[in-house]
Amino acid sequence: MELINGTTYWPTTFQPTRNYPVLEENLTCDCLIVGGGMAGALSAKLLTDRGIQTILIDKREIGHGSSMANTGLLQYTNDKTLTSCIQTFGEQTGVRFYELCRDAMQQLAEIAQKLEIDPWFVPRTSLYCATDEDDIVMLEEEYRNLKHYGFDVELWNEDKIRSVFPFSKRAALYTSGDAEVNPYRLVHSLIDSASNQGAKVFAHTAMTHCDYNEDGVVCYTPQGTIRAKHVIFSTGYETQEIKNDRGAYLKSTYAIATKPLKDLGSWHEQCMIWETARPYLYMRTTPDGRIIAGGLDEERPREDQRAIKAAHKGDILLQQIAVYFPLSDLEVDYAWEAVFGSTHDGLPLIGAHPDYPHSYFVEGYGGNGTVYSMIGAKLITELIATGTKNPDLDLFSLTRTSKPSPV
Repeated sequence: MELINGTTYWPTTFQPTRNYPVLEENLTCDCLIVGGGMAGALSAKLLTDRGIQTILIDKREIGHGSSMANTGLLQYTNDKTLTSCIQTFGEQTGVRFYELCRDAMQQLAEIAQKLEIDPWFVPRTSLYCATDEDDIVMLEEEYRNLKHYGFDVELWNEDKIRSVFPFSKRAALYTSGDAEVNPYRLVHSLIDSASNQGAKVFAHTAMTHCDYNEDGVVCYTPQGTIRAKHVIFSTGYETQEIKNDRGAYLKSTYAIATKPLKDLGSWHEQCMIWETARPYLYMRTTPDGRIIAGGLDEERPREDQRAIKAAHKGDILLQQIAVYFPLSDLEVDYAWEAVFGSTHDGLPLIGAHPDYPHSYFVEGYGGNGTVYSMIGAKLITELIATGTKNPDLDLFSLTRTSKPSPV
C-alpha cells in the first residue's frame, strides 16, 4: 500500500545517524514487533525499558510509513466527544476512554523528556471552535461533561476569542494538557533509545508469513526467520492487508506545511486549533515558524489522481488558514495526501485476535493516533511483562460489537 503521495515536511528536520540493517539470519526473542512507526516505536521503548528481549522489523526505512504524514497534534480530546462516547458506550466506558487518553498524554510527555534525540515535544493548549450556530449547544454540553468528570477545559465566548485572536467564533472549548510533536523525530528517538537498551532493529525487512505454534510464532522474512514468544503487529493502516477489521475503514486526508512566516505573534499561545465541522480543519505551528494544517478527508481517489488532489487540496487548506490568520507571506512549502484510518465507533483497535495466537495488534485508527498508540503500547507491554490482562483492553477489543449499546 502506498501510504503517502506528495512531499512531507518532517524528513527535512532530521537526518538519522543509525543505519539499521536488513535481517539476514535466524534469531529468537521474547517479543517481535512488526512495524517501525509510532506504535512500534513506543512498544519497543516500553518493552526494552522492562528488560524484554525485543526485535523490531520494518519493510521500509524506519519511520517512513504513516509517521511521515502524521501532523503531530497530541490531545486528550477526540474526534468523538466525551458526550458522544457516553451516549454510545455508557458513562463508565466513555469517561474511562477519555481518562486513558489524558493519562497517555502525560506518559508521552514523561517519555519525551528523557529521550536523547529531541522530538520537538512542546506542551500546548487547544482551541476547539464552533463552526456553525448549531454547534454552540453541543460545545456547551461537552464543556459541562468534561468539567463534571474532572478534565481541564474552559468555555470561551465570542468576545473572549476575539480578544486574543485575529478571528472570531461564536464559541470554543479551550483545553490544557495537550502538546505538539515532530512525529518523525519522535519515532527515531524512541527506536534509538530501544536500540541502545538492546533491541535489535532491522529495516527493509518484510514479514512474508508467520507460523503460529503452541509455544510462540515463527516469522519468515526474505532472508531470515524470527522465533518469538509474542508478536506485536504495529503495521498501521496496512494491517487491513493482514486481516480485515469490519469496524475499520480507510480514507484519504490532506495536509500542508507553509514556508516559515515572519510573524506569528497574533496566534495566542500558538495553541492548536480545530473545528466542530466534519471533516474539520486543524492547525498548529512548528518551532521554525511554519503553520501545519490538515483535513478535507474524503474517499480515497484513484492512484493517478492522488498527486493532483494533494496539490489542489493544499491550495484549499492555505485559503482556510488565511481566513483565520490573513498573513501576507502565507505560501505552501510542502503538501501531501495520505491514507487515513478510522473506526465506526470512534475507538482504536488494540489487543489479541483469536485467529492469531500469541499476537497482539495496535491499530491507532482515528485523529488521535499517537495517543492511541501510547495506550496500546502500554497495555500490551503490561500484558506481555506480567501475563495479566488489564480490563481496559476490553474497551478496544478487535472482536467487539460494531453496534455498542450504553449500559
